[in-house]
Amino acid sequence: MSKLYLLGGENVYKRSAKQVNLEAFEGAAQPLNVLVLPWASASFDNRFQKRKTLTDYFRSLGASSVNYAEYGRLEAVAEQMATAGLIYLTGGQPSILIERLKIMGVNQLLAGYNGVMVGRSAGALALCKKCVTTCRSNSKARIVNGLGLVNITLKVHYTPQKDETLKKLSLNEEIFAVPEGSALVYENGTLYVMGNAYLFSNGRRQPFTKLEYENIWDKT
Repeated sequence: MSKLYLLGGENVYKRSAKQVNLEAFEGAAQPLNVLVLPWASASFDNRFQKRKTLTDYFRSLGASSVNYAEYGRLEAVAEQMATAGLIYLTGGQPSILIERLKIMGVNQLLAGYNGVMVGRSAGALALCKKCVTTCRSNSKARIVNGLGLVNITLKVHYTPQKDETLKKLSLNEEIFAVPEGSALVYENGTLYVMGNAYLFSNGRRQPFTKLEYENIWDKT
């Protein structure tokens, strides 16, 4: 079973979630081969400078190699995943990332992966059963389905300005909210936080620290 880091967001240029990433990298199999899934934006994050910035960052954290999965052949991605000790899903638009992962069939590969996974922003949302996103046409918050690997509803880039909206949404289901620089971590039946996180339930907000979950990893 994977160890998951659901990162609420990060400024990669400032390395603002370095401690979270460092723990993830140190806990992965060594020598560490990192596989990046850069599919959450229309451009696939394929610009040289953007990839170089991420590669340099990951190498500074101890990565032996940093590879990028190219959208297309499932067999090639499966081969890369087989030798990767850590899979990193980038930020961007969650709807784009979720759709591409499903179309490719990579969601099934992720469900069977046994290494460390880090999802940043949209990458974190995609891994969850449901996620809170903002509609681009009217700026309203809505709950949409993710891949369903982790049985929680997640909001990333959390700020207190979102409280009233999240309180209303939480009347129907619990919502975990994670600010930039912080992360929810799931390992061996335990969900805990690095930094700060909040749980919205029944119209109320409370700080979140740790919970035991028997069925959080949902492969059904």
